[in-house]
Order: sequence, then C-alpha cells, then structure tokens
Amino acid sequence: MTEAILLVGGKGTRLRPLTVHTPKPMVPAAGVPFLTHQLARARAAGVEHVVLATSYLAEVFEPYFGDGSALGLHIEYVTEEEPLGTGGAVRNVASRLHSGPDEPVLVFNGDILTGLDIRALVRTHETSGADVSLHLTQVSDPRAYGLVPTDGTGRVLAFLEKPQKPEEIVTDQINAGAYVFRRSVIDTIPAGRVVSVERETFPGLLAAGAHLQGMVDSTYWLDLGTPAAFVRGSADLVLGRAPSPAVPGRCGDRLVLPTARVAPDAKLEGGTVVGEGAFVAEGARVFGSTILPGAVIEPGAVVTDSLIGTRARVGERAVLTGAVIGDGAVVGARNELREGVRVWCDARIPAGAVRFSSDQ
Repeated sequence: MTEAILLVGGKGTRLRPLTVHTPKPMVPAAGVPFLTHQLARARAAGVEHVVLATSYLAEVFEPYFGDGSALGLHIEYVTEEEPLGTGGAVRNVASRLHSGPDEPVLVFNGDILTGLDIRALVRTHETSGADVSLHLTQVSDPRAYGLVPTDGTGRVLAFLEKPQKPEEIVTDQINAGAYVFRRSVIDTIPAGRVVSVERETFPGLLAAGAHLQGMVDSTYWLDLGTPAAFVRGSADLVLGRAPSPAVPGRCGDRLVLPTARVAPDAKLEGGTVVGEGAFVAEGARVFGSTILPGAVIEPGAVVTDSLIGTRARVGERAVLTGAVIGDGAVVGARNELREGVRVWCDARIPAGAVRFSSDQ
C-alpha cells in the first residue's frame, strides 16, 4: 500500500469557534496542525502518496504542507466546489490515484486520533481478500456511533446507524473511520453527488454481496469533533498516551514551543501546550489545556481543560474550566467560566462580569 486519501473537507461546526478561521484538521494539537499527526503516521506505515479531499477553507492546506516533501510524502489537493459527503469526496479524488484495480487504498477521516496499527489493517485486507476493510473499535456506549457487527472471522454482517433502543445495540463495535478500499471499488461510487460511505456505500456493497472485513483495534481512539475531545486529544499526545511521530518535543507534562514564554513560577501540567509566541505570566496555573500561538495568560489565572485561541487573552486571576476562547477574544480579570462555555472570536468580557462565586 502506497496511497491514501484523507477526508479533510468538513466544516467542523461542533468545534466552533475554533473553526471560524481554521479548518478542523489544521487546528493545532500538541503544537502542530492535527493533520500533521495523521500524515506522519501514514508515512510511518509506508504511505508515499496522499490526496487531501478539501472543501471548507481549502486554501489553507497547500500553503502549509506544500508538496509534502518535508514529511517524506507526495501530497495532492482536490477541492470540492460543493460538499459531497464522505463517499462523494472519495470518488471525487479517484482520478488522482495511481493504484491498479486490485491494489489497496487507505482512507482516513480527518478528525480521528487513533493508535491504529495501519499495517495490520492492510494485512487483514489482503489476507481476507476483502473489497473494503474497516477499522473497528469497541466503546462502552455505542449509541452515538454506527454499529458494525461481524461474524467469527471478522466479516461484516450489517451497518446499524446510531441505534437508540436497547434491543438495537447488538455489538459494542463501531466504525472507527479508517478504511482500506480495493481501488476498483472506489470507481463504483456515484460521481458528482453527495454520497455517505456509512449510510449508502457500505450498506449498498453489503447488499450486493461484496466482502467487507472488520478489524478490531482498540488501542487508542478518540473522535476530536468536540472542543472537550480536542483538548483531551492534544493533552494525550503530549503525555504520550496517543502515539504520533509528529509531536515537536519530548512527551511529558508540558510542551512549550520555542518562541513561547513561561514565567518561572507558572505551573504547567497535564499535557498542556503553549504555542509559538504565547505568554504565561507569573503565578498562572494551566492544566491539560492548549494555549494557541500569540495567546496571553495573565498573572494568577487558572486554566483547566480549556483551549485558548490564537492571540486571545485571559485576564489576571480569571478561572477557566472546560472553556473554549476564540481567536482574539479577551476574558477580563477575575471572570469565572465553567464547562462548555464558548467565547466567540474577538469577543470582550469585561473584568469581573461573569462569576459563579462571590466577588469577595
């Protein structure tokens, strides 16, 4: 296997305001755009040629990655004029592939952080003679995902989208968003219209008698679709819980990028990242959080499990827990922001305006 398609066209609506100015795969995780980790892991598994299926803010990708040579890859870019769904995006880039009809092509969703053994998935595909092979992972509550029951040999039996009733939950195996396609199968996907591999392509292939093979690999898997998950994924990369050859530094409690500044008595723990040009002032405490480039954490602020956008500012003695602060926003001194709050890009919160405790 030498080719891969990465699906990076989504708008990332669940991640807003992080994705107002930046496509989801380009939001930094552990100091580099998340897509960098996926590309580096693909290269480590033997991939040489990658086609990026882009749509939303498509103009951002090529200036950053260029031809891919810095990562040891040859990268091409195909932009959808209108979003085509996961299957439509795969079909839309088919003309850029070089593989023969029976050769394997790797397909990744652009928002999954995983420790998948890519080579093992390809071996499973080849030894089983499958038309499509799917990475499956096991979760404790599968209701938010697509269930994929298999027989004793791993052959896929059905696709059950987001079951809600107890009797519908027949397995804890879910579609984990990485696939190996026989090249000829990609050409059977309808061109020029919206197609979902999960709801149309895979069930259709199964109904037509195609061989779909599942491989369960539950080492590490996280859907980075929500701000809380994205922050956790970045921290896990820094801590070494999630594997990536692209982390720009040693794994540990903190990752401070070269031009960032951190006061000697500031405390950084839990996989915190401080991006290029950012500043963490004296007495500040930051745990499990991502501070994007140019952001400022003022003296005595406490930031936990949060993401602070590019050039944003967190005021003196502010307390943030599970918060997302958009690019250029300012959180004034002594504010308290709790789980789930999203402050939009360039917003201004005056000092002491939002609190959950007394101001005394």
